[in-house]
Parts: sequence; C-alpha cells; structure tokens
Amino acid sequence: MSLTIYFLRHGETTSSQAGGYCGTLDPDLTPEGYQMAEDFADAYKSLPWAAVFSSPLRRAVATAKPLCDAAGIGMQLKEGLREIAYGQWEGKTPAEVNCQFHDAYVRWLADPGWNAPTGGQRGIDIARRSSLVIEEIEQTCSTGNVLVVSHKATTRIMLCSLLGIDVGRYRDRIHMPVASISIVEMAANGPLVLMMGDRAYLRKYLRKRVGT
Repeated sequence: MSLTIYFLRHGETTSSQAGGYCGTLDPDLTPEGYQMAEDFADAYKSLPWAAVFSSPLRRAVATAKPLCDAAGIGMQLKEGLREIAYGQWEGKTPAEVNCQFHDAYVRWLADPGWNAPTGGQRGIDIARRSSLVIEEIEQTCSTGNVLVVSHKATTRIMLCSLLGIDVGRYRDRIHMPVASISIVEMAANGPLVLMMGDRAYLRKYLRKRVGT
C-alpha cells in the first residue's frame, strides 16, 4: 500500500467571493463555505485516514474539522501550510494592486516564484516551507491516506513542487477553486496525480457558486 495525499483547498470565504488578495488575513468561512466542509466530510469520512494536517488559519481549520469529527481523527496544525503572505496587497483587488503597485505587480505576474508581493513572500519561499510538511508526512505516514488542508497559492505551489513544474508557473498551470480536492499517490516512480481540482462531491448549487 502506498501513501496517498489528499490536498483540499479551504471552503468559501468573503475574500474568495470578492476576489481580493487574502494571505495572512484570517476570515471565517461563509455559511456556504461551512456547507462545503460538511459535504467533504460526508463524501470522504469512510476512507481510512492515517492523518490530517491543516494550516492554522481559521478558514482551513474550519474546513478540516467536520472530516476530523466524522472520522474521529485529530488535526495537526502546520505553519508550513499557511497561505502566501501578500504584504501590502492584503485585502486589495488585483485592479487596486495594479494601480498602487504597478511595477511590482507586473514583476510578480511575470514570475511569482522569485518576485514577491510588496512586503510579502515569494513562491519559492512557500515551496521551501511547505516541502518540510510533505517530508514530515512521508516520514511519519509511509502508507495510507493523509489529508492536507491549505490555501489556493500554497496548494498549487506544493503540487508544482511534487510534479516538477516550475514554481514560477503555479498561477498559470493549476486551477484551484475553493473546496477543490487534488489527490496525489506517492508511487514507486514518483508522485502520480489521481485527481486535480475536483469538486464533484459538492451539492450542485455549491459547485455553481462564482468565486476565486
């Protein structure tokens, strides 16, 4: 039996609805976001879970909790799973950032792996800290199913790192809507993608909600 990692992006927040940059900000889930978390638990609670790792931010913890409660498993909070810090861009829309920080914004769009939001973090910094969590998972759970609950940018960066995709392309190569699940089997020949950005488990009206 191999190790299979389930990467779950947190459920809907007011920020994911509005489209502003939200990294270190810590909004709660919307009522629909809480329902997304319940739907995930209902769909996946019967799997034999070896461990659950989550970002310590409220929106991630709230997304992981229903599954933990249903499966009777504890949640391990990891700083390495926090969202990328957007610095002075926090809470601002892309249009506002483009207006106020145009040159930095253009550099970031060209290569967010090595260019940071003003006062924020580079993609490569997130790759380094999140890779430590993946290493810990591989060392402590050599087989079984492990849930990792994190954020849009951080999850895409982790997937790029695992799949050998340039981290600077994480915004261009992987779509990651709220509450989506991506599954990677740590197979003998390296990471094998079994599912990417899926939300089929959600009830229909939640799948149709517009957001970022």
